[in-house]
Amino acid sequence: MMSRFLFALALALSLATAAARAQQPAAASAAASVASVAAAPAAPAAAAPAPLPQLAPAPGPMTGPSAGSLLQTIAALCLVLGLLAVLAWFLKRYGPKAAGGSAPLRIVGALNLGGRERIVVVEVGEQWIVVGASPGRVNALATMPKQEEAELAAALPGHLPSAASFSEWLKQTIDKRNAK
Repeated sequence: MMSRFLFALALALSLATAAARAQQPAAASAAASVASVAAAPAAPAAAAPAPLPQLAPAPGPMTGPSAGSLLQTIAALCLVLGLLAVLAWFLKRYGPKAAGGSAPLRIVGALNLGGRERIVVVEVGEQWIVVGASPGRVNALATMPKQEEAELAAALPGHLPSAASFSEWLKQTIDKRNAK
């Protein structure tokens, strides 16, 4: 959303600058022709009309003074966009942090049930809360007293959380395969 706004702003700025540059030479040549006509002495009525001053041919595309000012405008726009990006990064990195760090919360474990549904065990103080989380809702499914990690591993033998248990399982599986 922000990038669309900045793109529209940059486009409007460049169009406005180009229109202002296009009007300046036309206004200057019109003022010069009016000044030359006004400065000419009054001619007799029988005299032939004075020839119109010839305008210099327009410079080719992107040449002359307008090319430099357009490049200057683009450079200034890039500088402003760069400053905005640096400011956004700085505020994201060092800006105000969300309050709530004082609550003693810890995620003990999680189990994905589907694409966007999962069950999470959250430790709050001295109890665990089993929470069901889906895109539209978060429901407390059960509460239980806090358990030690060893008790949890013994209670759920199929879901051993440590890396050592995985290495043991892998070793046993390889030994079974080699024994056959």
